[in-house]
Amino acid sequence: MDALSLLTSRRSTKKLSAPVPNAEQLNALFAAAQRAPDHGKLQPYHFVVMQGAGLQRLGELLKDAVEEFELGEERLKKAENFAARAPMVIAVIAKINQEAEKVPGWEQMLTAGCATYALQLAAAAQGFSSFWASGPFVNGSALRQALGCREQDKIIALLQLGTAIEPSDKPLRTTNLEELVSYWE
Repeated sequence: MDALSLLTSRRSTKKLSAPVPNAEQLNALFAAAQRAPDHGKLQPYHFVVMQGAGLQRLGELLKDAVEEFELGEERLKKAENFAARAPMVIAVIAKINQEAEKVPGWEQMLTAGCATYALQLAAAAQGFSSFWASGPFVNGSALRQALGCREQDKIIALLQLGTAIEPSDKPLRTTNLEELVSYWE
């Protein structure tokens, strides 16, 4: 698949199963993430790959966060089911360097976001599907501690990875580009 086709056809998929990327394929994902725009060459991100018992641990930490923030029964059910929705999750942590005067924190967050999208594209290029999950429970103190977050760091994604159980029958979203794009000539 050529790059433009990949960019214009990628979609999120929530129903995932095995197989997942192997070690070599994961290395390709992380190599792609390192190509994200990165002012100051800070690499302001860290990845934590979770499978098997690691997913069970993640589920417990998400439930702790739901209780910590009193998010209610519906969020508790989502947290309980989260670990079973995909056979692999990659947590992406924006590691903000507050001493980088020329690169503000918001720009470092964008770099981490671009790195996450690069992971998604590299996964799709290898035949895998993904879903970028976040939400209030990513701010749970036990989860942040388990992932090695400092006060200034932010968990920006719990990227679910695997193979699509069934192809999506939903048409790709199309938008009137005239509403999105302006030209100055």
